[in-house]
Amino acid sequence: MALYVMGDTHLSLGSSKPMDVFGGAWEGYMEKLTQGLSVLTPDDTLVIAGDVSWGMSLEESEKDFAWLHALPGEKILLKGNHDYWWNTAAKMNRFFQEKGFDSLHILHNNCYYYGDVALCGTRGWFYEEDKEGQSAKVFNRELQRLETSLKAAGEAEKLCFLHYPPFYTGYRCEPILELLENYQVKACYYGHLHGGSHRLAIQGISGTVDYRLISADFLKFRPEKIMESGKKDW
Repeated sequence: MALYVMGDTHLSLGSSKPMDVFGGAWEGYMEKLTQGLSVLTPDDTLVIAGDVSWGMSLEESEKDFAWLHALPGEKILLKGNHDYWWNTAAKMNRFFQEKGFDSLHILHNNCYYYGDVALCGTRGWFYEEDKEGQSAKVFNRELQRLETSLKAAGEAEKLCFLHYPPFYTGYRCEPILELLENYQVKACYYGHLHGGSHRLAIQGISGTVDYRLISADFLKFRPEKIMESGKKDW
């Protein structure tokens, strides 16, 4: 029984945007994902930190969801910037129920528990992109969603999962970093950075939070084990 995390699976079984075209680490990435995720057992939980599927709708992503559902264990999904299939939690949960994808769960304005540890998170946003325009509105909603998720955890020990990095070399999103500190988050796992951008990632403890990059290509398409039942690896 273990908790794993990976971001940026970029599945495209029902659409025409496979990541192989980017070459390098992404060549044959479905085979690499299949092999890497073969470590999962029925008692495990996998958090996928955004950019789950290239599908433009729930229907177009159905084959990707079926592939994920077929993996052993429970899967918790959060939104990435390329998850155009994302909808209201009610509609997504209803779609999963109708298709029998009962191992898939949406992390959106809520939290889940792995033992006594709360799994919180949201997509996040790049605060500096447009402080005054539409981007600012999106960011403020994401900030509210993150705080809603952290509040839902109450006094439990907290892990946070984001798609966008809250900081990297040359950039800090202070409002998100402050939330993580204020809610005493133990560790934050983020994706989004690929290829040459890996060098920008900041990892390790900053303040009181342990930060980890978990995009699929950075992990060589093998999920990162966070903890086992009764054992915490931070």
